[in-house]
Amino acid sequence: MQISHRDSLPGLSLGHKMQVQTGFYSKPSLSALPSPVVTSGGKVILQCRSGRGFDRFLLTKEGDHRFSWSLDSQPQPSGLSQALFPVSPVTPSHRWRFRCYGCYKNRSQVCSHPSNALELLVSGESGKPSLLSQQGPIVASGQNLTLQCRSDVGYDRFTLHKEGGQDLPQSLVLKPQAGLSQAHFLLDTVRSSHGGRYRCYGGYNLSSEWSAPSDPLDILVAGWLHDKPSLSVKPGPRVASGENVTLLCQSRKPMAMFLLSKEGAADPSLRLRSEHRGQEYQAEFSMNPVSSADGGTYSCYSSLSSSTYLLSYPSDPLELLISGEGS
Repeated sequence: MQISHRDSLPGLSLGHKMQVQTGFYSKPSLSALPSPVVTSGGKVILQCRSGRGFDRFLLTKEGDHRFSWSLDSQPQPSGLSQALFPVSPVTPSHRWRFRCYGCYKNRSQVCSHPSNALELLVSGESGKPSLLSQQGPIVASGQNLTLQCRSDVGYDRFTLHKEGGQDLPQSLVLKPQAGLSQAHFLLDTVRSSHGGRYRCYGGYNLSSEWSAPSDPLDILVAGWLHDKPSLSVKPGPRVASGENVTLLCQSRKPMAMFLLSKEGAADPSLRLRSEHRGQEYQAEFSMNPVSSADGGTYSCYSSLSSSTYLLSYPSDPLELLISGEGS
């Protein structure tokens, strides 16, 4: 079978030759399960889905006119139609970029517009880059967010992946300085959908293989939940090095978790499950014993168990002063 877009889709081979026209119906969606990030030699399932009642779906691979795969539709209780295409083994020897089409059996020569292209990322064993947020791991709703991927390996390009996400925004590398290659990913104005776990990968223009993933970076969005907990300290904000200190975060709303953050820290400090006592929901963060390194400005946030990356407004800041040796 040969498939040609009404305008510019190149021919693809599938068994016997038959001309099929595409572009007559709205495009389906194409996604990778469980993720578009695949370890070299691994497998993935490509899901082509549509709200239209297509009888079958067609999967094509960009750059390979011999690859075209047709499967009958699997109707879903939701009313959607879909087909699942298992693909394996996925190796970095060539590019893995796909599109799919929806078709009707009673009109076998007519199919939909192509889906948006989906490219798989094949991760290998080369040195992992590092990923950090210029604004810190906790960002306010409405704020701009930039993630920086960097490596002492001279990669030509970087890509960013959010756990559970489908998009792989690629970025050109900034001019290397002192042997450091890096790229910035501007994620625009922060919304609830920006909360989650991110990793980045480095690669070379002449290779389809990417590096090992960076360590994960959790981005937490503050100011999304309408709550502002209070933060207090026992025995007080001024203590001597070696004393036992407890920071108490409280809210009148039924929040599931509390998070304690120290200003300037690279990672959120601690997250504890809420306890209901009297009229308050609370968590006690113990520092036993404190040292001069524990001094600083703290804030706490509340969150719900169903949305662990979405936080309340911060409490009023609390400054902890440590006196004694090393202060």
